[in-house]
Amino acid sequence: MTKKKPPKNKFTLKSNWIYAFIIGFIMLMFMMNIGETINGTQKTSISQFYRFLEAGDVREVVIVNDKNVRVSLTERALDKDIHKSLKEKTLLNTPNIKGPHYYFEIGRDNSNLEERLREASKNDDIRFSYETEENRLMDILIGIFPFILIIAIWIFIARRMSGGSGGGGIGGSQIFNIGKSKAKLFDKNDNVKITFKDVAGLEGAKEEVEEIVNFLKNPSKYTTLGGKIPKGALLVGVPGTGKTLLAKAVAGEAKVPFFSLSGSDFVEMFVGVGASRVRDLFKQAKEKSPSIIFIDEIDAIGRARGRSSITNSNDERENTLNQLLTEMDGFDTNTNVIIIAATNRVDVLDKALMRAGRFDRQIFVDLPDLREREAIFKVHLKPIKHTKTLDVPFLAKQTPGFSGADIANICNEAALIAARNDKKSVGKQDFLDAVDRIVGGLEKKNKIITSEEKRTIAFHEAGHATVSWFLEHAAPLVKVTIVPRGQSLGAAWYLPEERQIVRTEQILDEMCAALGGRAAEEITFKKISTGALSDLEKVTKQARAIVTIYGLNEKIGNITYYDSSGQQEYSFTKPYSEETAQKIDKEIYQIIEAQYKRAMDILNKNKTKLKKLAERLLEKEVIFKEDLEEILGKNPFEKKESTKE
Repeated sequence: MTKKKPPKNKFTLKSNWIYAFIIGFIMLMFMMNIGETINGTQKTSISQFYRFLEAGDVREVVIVNDKNVRVSLTERALDKDIHKSLKEKTLLNTPNIKGPHYYFEIGRDNSNLEERLREASKNDDIRFSYETEENRLMDILIGIFPFILIIAIWIFIARRMSGGSGGGGIGGSQIFNIGKSKAKLFDKNDNVKITFKDVAGLEGAKEEVEEIVNFLKNPSKYTTLGGKIPKGALLVGVPGTGKTLLAKAVAGEAKVPFFSLSGSDFVEMFVGVGASRVRDLFKQAKEKSPSIIFIDEIDAIGRARGRSSITNSNDERENTLNQLLTEMDGFDTNTNVIIIAATNRVDVLDKALMRAGRFDRQIFVDLPDLREREAIFKVHLKPIKHTKTLDVPFLAKQTPGFSGADIANICNEAALIAARNDKKSVGKQDFLDAVDRIVGGLEKKNKIITSEEKRTIAFHEAGHATVSWFLEHAAPLVKVTIVPRGQSLGAAWYLPEERQIVRTEQILDEMCAALGGRAAEEITFKKISTGALSDLEKVTKQARAIVTIYGLNEKIGNITYYDSSGQQEYSFTKPYSEETAQKIDKEIYQIIEAQYKRAMDILNKNKTKLKKLAERLLEKEVIFKEDLEEILGKNPFEKKESTKE
């Protein structure tokens, strides 16, 4: 059975005619330029011409347009061996007796040539003259060439802006498709494999999105009671929580046309293109209604208007947003088109976009809790060949604060680690190594560290572990390591509790544990190093949050300077006076110093245990909870940790 040959790309053949024309045009100009002088003659040089002149072979010399010299020889000279080829074979194989026989080109300064020709014309029978030849066709072609070049460049840019070399010929309407929508259409004929069954966790968000799909499938169920279809739903959440995945599930479940695109698809360098694409998108959606439009990363066009008015009074992005607002709830709207949008920067969106009647629902897609993480792990473990005894609830406990995308990355990284170690299945340790790899970075055992630096790092990490062990509200310790990972030279790994609210004593205990590393250096070596930079950055942010955000400081009072609208970052002034700023700085300093002194007191009481723990770290490089219990004793707050588990 012979296969049919695929059809030729007609677009390529049609679209390249302009470039072929330009190349042919340049070649024509070149041929016409040299055609002025060739015309059956033979090219020579000026030095050779002078030898012909001295030998008396020259009969006539004509200087054409002050750049070409045509030379005609005498009949006697044509009989010489050096010139016989001119008489035997010329253009069209006809004898060229009259000439010209030779030509050569001269520069601007031809005074020496003219002087020699005048001297020769006085003594010998040599004719010398000037001629001017006009080539009007050449002049016309040179005149229109810049315009042809500009048109070719414009066509090239238009093709690139309208999607490259696919979907139509240059001679058609492809050039003018810049203002057309770039949305990808999914309908019942498309095989979208992702459904709501593939979305683990996110039960609340999934329920609201499912209701929108059900409304489009069975609108009478809701409209009989006088209800109206919501015009828009905004998915809000931190990156990686599954906002786009929810939209893909809608595309897989809905039996209506689904238009998918990104907010950046509206942004273009040409004025009016964004608004034109919005109009075209809604025109297509209304023609296929009932339908759904999904705009990912809507903050690309939905930012609050007026914030950048200093730089540009006529912002193209604002024009695009105005058109989107009009299409969603303007004078002429269609209630059978629903918009679903996703963003992780809801604080920067325009208030007009957020009002009821446009985005009627804001669906918050939070980070998964313990139960949801377990369900997400089960989804991502399906294609992975893992051990049958793998404890999925344990993996969910080891990943607090991880998003769905992070969990997917852990499963993939664990499979890669197992394959790297030539294992036939992925086990528990592979997943733990994957968590370490993602959180801490790549392990660098070959990093050059001196023995003195290694000892300092060991005491620093032992200080963290010792202080946190004797604090009630510090996160439970999992392991301590002095193996460099990423940018860190060592780390104490904790398993933080999943709290919905945080009290003052819990924040202070975390700050004290973070300062334990620097305190251990000062107690042991009587000097401190730069190794506590990340710890100091963390505690400073926490202390500032206590004073300026959460209102947990008695001296400042029940006041917050936090701005949830995001307007404060664009302001050049502080929301408090200079006197209050001094009080804030003083309170932040006192909070940090109090926790540092507290860490010093704990380590001074347990100086011997601190030294033993550091020596164990230098010996084993990685120690776990069992080593801590052996050296530091049973954790006095073990009950708190066991209830968590």
